[in-house]
Amino acid sequence: MELRHLEYFVAVAEELSFTRASRRLHVVQSGVSSAIQGLERELGAALFDRDRHRVTLTDAGRVLLPEARATLAAAQAAADAVAEATAGLRGTLSIGMMMSTGSVDIAVVLGRFRELHPGVLVRLRVVPGGSAELAAEVISGGLDLALLSLPGAVPAGLTVRPLAHEPLVLVCAAKHPLAADGAAPVALESLAGESFIDFPAGWGTRAIVDRAFAAAGVERQVSFEVCEYGTAAALVRNGLGVAFVPTSAASSLDGVVPVRVAATSLDWRIMIATSAARRPSGAARAFLAELVRTTDPRLAGRG
Repeated sequence: MELRHLEYFVAVAEELSFTRASRRLHVVQSGVSSAIQGLERELGAALFDRDRHRVTLTDAGRVLLPEARATLAAAQAAADAVAEATAGLRGTLSIGMMMSTGSVDIAVVLGRFRELHPGVLVRLRVVPGGSAELAAEVISGGLDLALLSLPGAVPAGLTVRPLAHEPLVLVCAAKHPLAADGAAPVALESLAGESFIDFPAGWGTRAIVDRAFAAAGVERQVSFEVCEYGTAAALVRNGLGVAFVPTSAASSLDGVVPVRVAATSLDWRIMIATSAARRPSGAARAFLAELVRTTDPRLAGRG
């Protein structure tokens, strides 16, 4: 079994397309297909179900995927160690992130990291499933690390380090009764009759709000699910509901009014997550060091 064959398999598994995988690998499609067929013969199992319209992983393929990623990561770590000792960091670093990272300025960190380590190719991904999907991708090896928000217990297989936190704030339309100047903080219980605009299940902010209302024994109605703050603000602005967003995001939304909420459980915590089962590559360790140094100089050099 060659590493090259595992690399081709992972590319097809992630792209779910032989055509896209061949473009990503810069290899002719027939070469990718031949490598996959050879791997299937060697393993004695089909790894993909193929038809004219789509490619899907078989049960055997799903079992192989995390093992293939781990094998490739181990090989890359070995190569990185040699490269680092001789000519500086090399390789690829896959980073996942949420739509917003609050006070953590990821662009500044990435810019500084590229200046220090120009030989590392960074791939940045925002996934539709929010923090829950980011966590799963780190555990499975699809991402080297991810900036995410996970209220409650940390999933098995994940190591997290806190970076920053800020409260969530309720926003409403200017004509909403809650927007009255000088109004006292509202209790969660008083929001039971409101219509909410929120983010999909799996997103960190959604989980925080759901948990806070559940703890208060209050049911709420989520009428609209959206995937970015601008759309949420537009719906709020037009009187279609209220929404909880991070304080840092609320300040940049036009036409909405922030409302104080009397709840201490609406705290949005931003973390960096890595796999608990795999040793981070040299590039990942260097990025973590730069991220921590930029976020909080007092933490620089730890871990």
